[in-house]
Amino acid sequence: MKSALETLSPTRVKLTIEAPFGDLTDHFAKAYKEIAGKVTIPGFRKGKVPSHLIDQRVGRAAVLDEAINIAIPALYMEAAREHEVRVIGRPEVDITELVDNEKLAFTIEVDVRPKLDLPSLEGIKLTVDPVEVSEKDIDEQVEALRIRFGTLTTVEKTVESGDFVSIDLIARIDGKEVDGGSANNLSYEVGTDRMIPGLDAALVGLNATESKIFKSELYGTEVGQLADVEVKLNAVKHRELPPLDDSFAELASEFDTLAQLRDDVKSRLERLKSLEQGTQARDKLLEYLLENTNVPLPEKYVEAEVNAHLEPEGRLEDAAHRVEVETDVRKSLTNNFLLDSIVDAEKVDVSEAELTEFIIRSAMRYGMPPEQFAQEVAQAGQISSLVADVARTKALAVILEQCKVVDSKGKAVDLEALRPPAAIESAPAQD
Repeated sequence: MKSALETLSPTRVKLTIEAPFGDLTDHFAKAYKEIAGKVTIPGFRKGKVPSHLIDQRVGRAAVLDEAINIAIPALYMEAAREHEVRVIGRPEVDITELVDNEKLAFTIEVDVRPKLDLPSLEGIKLTVDPVEVSEKDIDEQVEALRIRFGTLTTVEKTVESGDFVSIDLIARIDGKEVDGGSANNLSYEVGTDRMIPGLDAALVGLNATESKIFKSELYGTEVGQLADVEVKLNAVKHRELPPLDDSFAELASEFDTLAQLRDDVKSRLERLKSLEQGTQARDKLLEYLLENTNVPLPEKYVEAEVNAHLEPEGRLEDAAHRVEVETDVRKSLTNNFLLDSIVDAEKVDVSEAELTEFIIRSAMRYGMPPEQFAQEVAQAGQISSLVADVARTKALAVILEQCKVVDSKGKAVDLEALRPPAAIESAPAQD
């Protein structure tokens, strides 16, 4: 096979490929096998029809068509590897010459990931927020812990914002109960506005056993369609909080005194804010790179990605939504192209241990067992995407080490927290 590369733009190339029929032997064998499994010829079992009979009965043209359809993707990917282009999107194929038993020639135009000129990081200083934990910060954390250990007791009173209530709900549209639109003995904090629009206003002023009907737009119904929602108040409850003393510290933690508990809260907050410094530094570095790097985007690929998002929703003609989706697609592609260039420049590899750690963290976010998450990702063919995500994160951390990071008070920031554990660093690289 011979191939040549023509760069049409920073994000699009043209591959010219020519292959003698001697290079297509395996592809023709697959074509004959594929056709033999489909045709029925008396005296032969399916899949066992000789090639010469297929030429006679089915026709050489059908064999050529099948073989070329098998050969082109393989030859195309071989040429892409040879010329070290990272193709994306759907290729446009044009067969320029096909002479049976002699040669196949074709061209392919396809979008590619651009090769970027990354800016120098020499002398770059990133400024992040200082690690400061106030007494108010500690008070808020201790109060949240105190609320977790509070108890709810039923009281006789009219509902006010901030009260806890037990309620029953029934939603109806045109007098008919909505499927799945009823619930009993729901516990709810009035004033949080975290359930059905209009519920909080309907509850304020009610007494136990009283009901009220209000109109609300329900999730999953047609836009603008209102349901009649009936809420019945079963009980009003008051939260009683334990006193803030040493006994509470013993109840809510492993510490004997409230002072020890507060010291531990302070230490935890300081560690959290230190990690936030690392995240902030990475974000600022990425922002700097984006501002100082020209990242061209393949317009046909952008349009295809936008349409792929809109079509399942039936919103191809929704101009306003199209603008939103296109903005997100462009931002995502720009970030990925930039980070992939850093991965290449820094020769970043992803170890099996790093991929496993990423899968475990991702599974925790989705509330799934790691084995189940990994299995679903594999079945969806997304393992390579996970590897790319890990590599991008690692690449940004690698170049962050080349930058000087200080807080707004001029204090140098230790980026050790961003580095992977030694066990991960020493793990063998994944092929």
